[in-house]
Amino acid sequence: MTRAFEERGYESQQADGYEGAIAIAERESTEYAVVDLRMPGKSGLEVVRALHRIDPATKIVVLTGYGSIATALEAVRLGATHYLTKPADVDEVIAAFDRGDAPAGEKPLTADDQAPETPSLARVEWEHIQRVLTDCGGNITKAAERLGIHRRSLQRKLAKFPMPR
Repeated sequence: MTRAFEERGYESQQADGYEGAIAIAERESTEYAVVDLRMPGKSGLEVVRALHRIDPATKIVVLTGYGSIATALEAVRLGATHYLTKPADVDEVIAAFDRGDAPAGEKPLTADDQAPETPSLARVEWEHIQRVLTDCGGNITKAAERLGIHRRSLQRKLAKFPMPR
């Protein structure tokens, strides 16, 4: 993604996690930031919070493979400009930054814009399980307790892939 941004004329830097991203932001004025929700160490939401604290003018797009309404709202509440689910290419990220420049409700939908798809119930369940499992540090027994299901049932659900939207 870094190379794709550079090919489009953007000066780009890549960080390997929370500490690297914050070091870059504190060292240089960051106008745009693309943050993955899942990363080693602290989560992408922590990066969003810190980047917004360092410079509230930084436009932040959050990428995730586990898109959900709850994490999207949290990312925006913490200062993200937009939230995209993977796979997202560089052009989609740039468009998300551009949408963030327009005041809410002032940019009408064009023929290229698509209404967001409503995820299936199975997809929402999968995302919720993944979020709880992440909150429990990957501990299946603890996640099963929080979800109120048997550990073995959770293991069976995790063995399945999420259904497409």
